[in-house]
Amino acid sequence: MGEGQGKTGSRILGVDYGEKRVGVAVSDPLLLTAQGVGIVENLGPRKIAERISALAEEAGAGQIVVGLPRNMNGSLGKSALQVMEFAERLRKASGLEVVLWDERLSTIRAERGMLQADLSRAKRAKLRDKIAAQLVLQNYLDYLRAGKADTSGSMEAP
Repeated sequence: MGEGQGKTGSRILGVDYGEKRVGVAVSDPLLLTAQGVGIVENLGPRKIAERISALAEEAGAGQIVVGLPRNMNGSLGKSALQVMEFAERLRKASGLEVVLWDERLSTIRAERGMLQADLSRAKRAKLRDKIAAQLVLQNYLDYLRAGKADTSGSMEAP
């Protein structure tokens, strides 16, 4: 098992957790690119952890990366604490390594990209969480490729 990379040759699932919707993305088998998978309605902590665990298994993921919404100064607010609780529940439900990854500005970048693509407000609302999950996962994959992966034994990467 590669440090911070889950099972050898396996994919990584990316998650953008929200109180209403959860965006999901998955890496390619070579851990180079992230593709948005979809959006899952958040029907409560237990159900969403089970659903994301099932998606990770279906995708052949050996690791899950969950976006951690830090404040701009790096501190953790109420939303971050909810995500940390969800990540722990997800770790127990899936049996996989769950890494918390700084997601500052991922939703804003997703929105900006969709505005540049001239998508309607309704279409943006449907895609926002999926694209945010894709951005979180892509940032993590880029970090791994840069040779800075050392997330073993830790739920939170820098």
